[in-house]
Amino acid sequence: MRRLLTITVALMMMACGTSRSVQRSEPLKIGVDDVVRVDGTNLVEPNGERLFIRGTNLGNWINPEGYMFGFRRVNSAHFIDEMFRQAVGPAATDIFWAKFKDNYVTEADIAFIASTGANTIRIPFHYKLFTNEDYMGLTANQDGFERIDQVVEWCRKYGLYVILDMHDAPGGQTGDNIDDSYGYPWLLVCEESQALYADIWQRIADHYKNEPVVLGYDLLNEPIAPYFGDDMAMLNSKLKALYRLGFDAIREVDPNHIVMLGGAQWNGNFEPLDDCNFDEQVMYTCHRYGGGTSADAIRSFIDFRDKVNRPMYMGEIGHNTYEWMAQFCRTMEENNIGYTFWPYKKIGGSSWVGFVAPEAWEAVILFAESSRESYQQIREVRESVGGMELLQGAMDALIEAIKFENCSIDKEYIRALGLSVE
Repeated sequence: MRRLLTITVALMMMACGTSRSVQRSEPLKIGVDDVVRVDGTNLVEPNGERLFIRGTNLGNWINPEGYMFGFRRVNSAHFIDEMFRQAVGPAATDIFWAKFKDNYVTEADIAFIASTGANTIRIPFHYKLFTNEDYMGLTANQDGFERIDQVVEWCRKYGLYVILDMHDAPGGQTGDNIDDSYGYPWLLVCEESQALYADIWQRIADHYKNEPVVLGYDLLNEPIAPYFGDDMAMLNSKLKALYRLGFDAIREVDPNHIVMLGGAQWNGNFEPLDDCNFDEQVMYTCHRYGGGTSADAIRSFIDFRDKVNRPMYMGEIGHNTYEWMAQFCRTMEENNIGYTFWPYKKIGGSSWVGFVAPEAWEAVILFAESSRESYQQIREVRESVGGMELLQGAMDALIEAIKFENCSIDKEYIRALGLSVE
């Protein structure tokens, strides 16, 4: 009751334009008893209570995906960025990304998530947030730690755990749009990319090693898409060693937090991950969209979980009917598989909250979907959809649309997940 009251008061204060600031308090050096820990197939909180993960993913915030903007052809971060730069120029695009990051996830969003009874958020992030590569409006002095630190601060305030998910790894771990790669999982075969992957995880783990709000590190999202024919067996055979590399880098600086390992082929194939219980704080994470809602539909996940005697967690699920989600949530709870639904926020529906794009956003979509293979085509398409001024106005208006106070809450969606909303 006290937690709910705190959340309610905070939401009221933010609606009035004020918010109580909270100073970041760095805990002293912590041990395994101060973080969420693995106990067989269960997760246990520091207070000794069993934790069943319920929550959502902050997708699109610091790893943009085209469909969440209403795009189809332009479907990953570097394609989206290039399209915006062609539409309104580099300086305006840099400003757009800064405002986007400021407003897509705010304290009001985190307070609302907590108010539903959720206990966890998963933060998908792009590795470039921890490099000096071009990404979301910055080249040097990337703001990965700054952005995630702020959400961790809010999650501490409202009683939520955080899972950090490397959604886009150096070289690409998936080979499709979801990892913002170049059409192949180069990370699996490139030593330079692997070294950067390990280095980034070590820096992240060193930064959060004394942060009990962090539940764990999800090493790679959906490694090795099922599109690579004769290379599939070779790529799958390299996954265990790649996970070990990331695990060892983390354990050099952080002996306590959980490390999460996802299956190959959309986090669905765990055959390559036998004997990956590297220490007592390793668990596994599966993903699933569609299919049946009974336990038989996820029998392979359950059987693997029981075989290795470690927790299994559904890191992504969603984009289905309310009835389907409600039935499947019951199945997951009955089988002790916690979940974070994908995503929290996007254009339209099929999410916790949705936003309505401004009318002029249709011009941006048309520009994005048009052929822009030459400079002449870029100029012609830009003018044919209404010109730079119209496109700039649409991007400015989108920033207003994504703010929590302007979003619509899908109450039936949230209730289908076994959570509550007024």
